[in-house]
Amino acid sequence: MTKKVFITGVAGYIGGSVTARLVEAGYQVRGLTRHESNIDKLKAIGIDAVVGDLEDSELLKDCADKADIVINAADSDNQKVVETLLGALKDSDKLFIHTSGSSIVSDRANGQKSGKKYDESIYDRNSYFCPDPLKESRFAIDKMILQAAQNNLRTAVICPCLIYGKGSGLKSESQQIPNLVNEAIESGIAKCIGRGENVWSTVHIDDVAALFLKVLELAPQGGVFLFAENGETTFKFIAETIRSALKIAAPVAPWAVEEASSKLGYGAAVFALGSNSRVLGVKSRSLGWQPTRTNLAEDIGRTCAQACGSLQTRETI
Repeated sequence: MTKKVFITGVAGYIGGSVTARLVEAGYQVRGLTRHESNIDKLKAIGIDAVVGDLEDSELLKDCADKADIVINAADSDNQKVVETLLGALKDSDKLFIHTSGSSIVSDRANGQKSGKKYDESIYDRNSYFCPDPLKESRFAIDKMILQAAQNNLRTAVICPCLIYGKGSGLKSESQQIPNLVNEAIESGIAKCIGRGENVWSTVHIDDVAALFLKVLELAPQGGVFLFAENGETTFKFIAETIRSALKIAAPVAPWAVEEASSKLGYGAAVFALGSNSRVLGVKSRSLGWQPTRTNLAEDIGRTCAQACGSLQTRETI
C-alpha cells in the first residue's frame, strides 16, 4: 500500500527537492503552499497541492491526520507549527520529520576559524552543549520534537549545514552561496566576512533529499537527531572560487558584518556567513546514508553562470 506523506514548505528549496525524491520513490505526497499559482506546477510533478498557510492550525491538523508521514520543511523556528503537528500525531505511531539547520552550533566568529566540531550527541541527555542565546529557541524546538517520541510517536530531526546544488523542486537555489555571488556581481568584488577563515560543513541538496528518504524507509523508533554533511569549506575558499568564476580582477575583500547585516539581516551575516558551523553526521551514516556529492567548487561556478545569465536576461527585457 502506497504511503501518504504531508509536507509543509513544498515549494521551498529543501521541501521541493525532498518532495521530488519522494514522488520518484513512489510515495503519495500532499504539500502545503501559500500560493494558488503553484497548484498546477506542483501537480505537474506529481504533488497534490493544499493551499493555505502555517497559521491555519485546523488545516495542518486535518492534513496530518490523513497522512502516514508528516514532514515540516517550512520553518525551523516556528514552535506553534511544530506543536500543532505533534499534537495531531500524538499516540499514532506515525513518523514526524522536522527540518532544522546547523546554525544551532554556530558562533560569532566574524570570519575567524574555530576548531570545534559537533556530532549528534549535542542532544544527548548528558550533553553540556549550550547554543548561542539567539539559537536557544531552535535548539529547544528540536529537543521538544525528540522528546515527543515518548508519546507513541516516531520523530526525527534532520539538520543540514551549508546546502549547495541545483534543487529539483520549484525553488532551485539555496541562500548562502547565491547571496555571496549576487553581492560579487553587484559590487564587482568577491567578499567574505572578516578574513573568511571561518569553516562550515557542506552538503549537496541531492544528498539531503536522500537522507530524508532513508529516514522514511527506516522509520526508526523513538526520536533521532541527524546531521547532514559531507565535507567542509572556508568562506575564503568560496569567495576565491566566486572571484575566479566571475573573472573579477580585484582581490577578495573583507565584508564588514554591519554592512552585510544591513543588506541580508543580522542572522544571515553573523550566523550564516561569519560563523563556524562544523558538524559530523555520525548517526546519519550509521543508518546507511552515504552522501556522494563533493563538487562544491564546480557548483559555485554553475551558480555564478546562472546568476549572470539571469542578470543578462533582465537587462535585455
